[in-house]
Order: sequence, then structure tokens, then C-alpha cells
Amino acid sequence: MKNQFIAIGSICGFLAVALGAFGAHALKGMLAPDMLEVYQTGVHYHMIHALALVAIGLASSVLPRSSGHLRRAGWSMLIGILLFSGSLYVLSVTGIKVLGAITPLGGLAFLFGWLSLALAARK
Repeated sequence: MKNQFIAIGSICGFLAVALGAFGAHALKGMLAPDMLEVYQTGVHYHMIHALALVAIGLASSVLPRSSGHLRRAGWSMLIGILLFSGSLYVLSVTGIKVLGAITPLGGLAFLFGWLSLALAARK
């Protein structure tokens, strides 16, 4: 599990940097300022949770008896990135407002991930 979440987190971090650069350079003149801000919010949360995935992988070495909570935390963080950040990326580029309904589901996944990480530390 350790290497799995470190690898997933690293790939997510790479993608967050790449998407952030794409937004800052390629999308800057194409998107309205409010949509660029929405896009950057997606990048921000994407990177924070990419780092959290790496931390979860590292925590599995320190908290081996909490592997169930850590596994739930990791998958929840990844689902959160896909739903929260992914919906903000698509919303900002396409303007399809109905995607805004998906964003809170990603936020709930993030919350569940952080709660699961706290429970892992408590064991």
C-alpha cells in the first residue's frame, strides 16, 4: 500500500503542476477571470490532496495497524481529486454549469479522506 499511494500521489502532483502551468499560460487569455479563478481553485485542491496521498503512503510505514483507515483515506482523496478538481477543470473550460453539482461530492470525498486519516492516527 505504501508505494501505491506514494506513486498515485506523485502522479497527481505532476498532473497538478502541469494543469496549473497550462491554466496560467494557455488558458489565461481564453477564460474569463472568474472561470480562471475556478480553474485555479481546482489546481490548488488537486495539489494539496496529491501531497496528502504521498503522506498517506508514508504513514502506512508508521501506522501499519491502521491500513484499513489509510486505504480508505487514500482512495477517498483520489476520488475527491477526480470529482472536485476534475469538475472545476471541466466547468471552467466548457461553462457547463451542471458540473457544479458534482463538485460538492468531491468535497465530501476529501472530508471523508481527512477523517479516515485522523482515525488512522488515533489507532
